[in-house]
Amino acid sequence: MKAFWRNNSLSVVVLALFGLFLLGQAFTGFAVNNQELSEHGRAAIGFGAYLLSGHFMEAVFENWESEFLQMGAYVLLTVWLVQKGSAESKAPGKFEQVDAAPKRKRRAPWPVRRGGWVLKLYQNSLVIAMFGLFFVSFILHGIGGTRAACDEQRLHGQPCESVIGYMTSSQFWFESFQNWQSEFLAVGSLIIFSIWLRQQGSPESKPVSASHVKTGE
Repeated sequence: MKAFWRNNSLSVVVLALFGLFLLGQAFTGFAVNNQELSEHGRAAIGFGAYLLSGHFMEAVFENWESEFLQMGAYVLLTVWLVQKGSAESKAPGKFEQVDAAPKRKRRAPWPVRRGGWVLKLYQNSLVIAMFGLFFVSFILHGIGGTRAACDEQRLHGQPCESVIGYMTSSQFWFESFQNWQSEFLAVGSLIIFSIWLRQQGSPESKPVSASHVKTGE
């Protein structure tokens, strides 16, 4: 158990915080939603039903889509683009180990030893996973948002619109853009701040004594 914690503590803590905050969002959203229903003279819903409601789904997946878009785009852009002095960038004009062709060593991952299209897929698997999760979250945001909008329209005696109708509406894109811009602001800030600012002990920072022009960790 001690060895497991030593080797996986970062993932364990981050995922535990994710679960804690998601649970907090679920319970507080449940209370907010039922309060809104009560104000309109409607019966409260159970917690299980709330987890499948548009109110919860739209809020969750609207945020997830922006996170996966930001991470996928960031990973892909760092293949070709650089920022001199940033801990988050490859050094300009310098060959990096991540650019080296994969070698079929004995302990290399199976796709590397297999080669061919399997290796090609594996070489881009991180970006594929991030954009795949973005696409799933994007669709679920649309479905959840449609349900939330439909619930709101019913309260006012209006007809519901379709998923396609909602996903082509200005409301849907307003929700998406307000999250996308904040994610790229955050990652852009990290790229630029890491030129001059430091955090001792973090791999996201350059060594404290490193010059401002040093690029990479």
